[in-house]
Amino acid sequence: MKAAVFYGPNNIKLEEIETPTINEDEILLKVNTSAVCGTDVRIFEGKKTKGIRTPSVIGHELVGTIEKIGHEIKDFKTGDRVGVMPVIPCRKCHYCMNDMENVCQNRTAIGYEFDGGFAEYVRIPKAAIESGNLVKIPDHVSFEEAVVTEPLACCLNGQRKASVKLGDVVVIVGGGPIGLMHVQLSKIAGARKVILSEPIDHRRERAIEAGATMTVDPVNEDLQEIVLQETDGLGADVVILAIGVPNIVNSSAKLLKKGGTLNLFAGFTNGVTSEIDPNIIHYNEINVNGTSALTRSDYHTSLKLIASGQINTRVLTTIGYSLENIEQAIDDVRTGKGMKSVITL
Repeated sequence: MKAAVFYGPNNIKLEEIETPTINEDEILLKVNTSAVCGTDVRIFEGKKTKGIRTPSVIGHELVGTIEKIGHEIKDFKTGDRVGVMPVIPCRKCHYCMNDMENVCQNRTAIGYEFDGGFAEYVRIPKAAIESGNLVKIPDHVSFEEAVVTEPLACCLNGQRKASVKLGDVVVIVGGGPIGLMHVQLSKIAGARKVILSEPIDHRRERAIEAGATMTVDPVNEDLQEIVLQETDGLGADVVILAIGVPNIVNSSAKLLKKGGTLNLFAGFTNGVTSEIDPNIIHYNEINVNGTSALTRSDYHTSLKLIASGQINTRVLTTIGYSLENIEQAIDDVRTGKGMKSVITL
């Protein structure tokens, strides 16, 4: 089979490798569509290494069709269209036992410890099947729509941490696919205003299409001044940092009203730190929290939102990529030339 094999920072090669073999309690999945995440970019650049093997096949956002099943598999059949939750919880550790399976102490993941979706086929291990990490896709949902289920589920987790409520003013910093998912989820949650900050023109345009109340170009406009104008001088109820830039954490905190919440949703480069004025937290009594991955429940909710038409997936993706131009797909996400690069196999 064809696979994009990752050998290390800035080194990924399209190769012919052996199609995975499965045993009696595993599934062989034909990958119909996969997508490039910002995390894949950081892996490619060598900025994220935890759980990454070399050489290996990365890619954790994938959907496909079951090609072959082991004799012990009862709940699926050949030909089923399924989505894959990449993070496999152990279901036994302290965090799994306390409703925090997304940060499972013994978590493994497809695209990390197990080969991922930048290939024609992927082996779904027993642990993933037993944990319910395969989910059947409704017939009317296309693979191109379904492939964003996993990142949307992560955003649902982020919305829960950010506690977006009816009538809130929400500021989203970063207008990539994740930012536009948060735009849509914030509107669904009842936010009265959603302000998106993004320097790239075409992403601001898509944000309006996604439902943002207004957009701001932070290079040429004063984001803090605009937020104060839009909130009668109070500041935002919630700020979601949807881009992993450490030096804007402090300025993002300054956008909040007293008692507001700053959610650090995006991942940051390992070892890179950020300065934040503790007086902003202390005197304004703001809440600062983070978001990591998703729960299985989030995935199911995410797929239902897509299936019901409540999420505009078209504004989130750029189609037309294949394994043959995987490096271009990754680079277009890195530079912001496109949105989420969707790879069709």
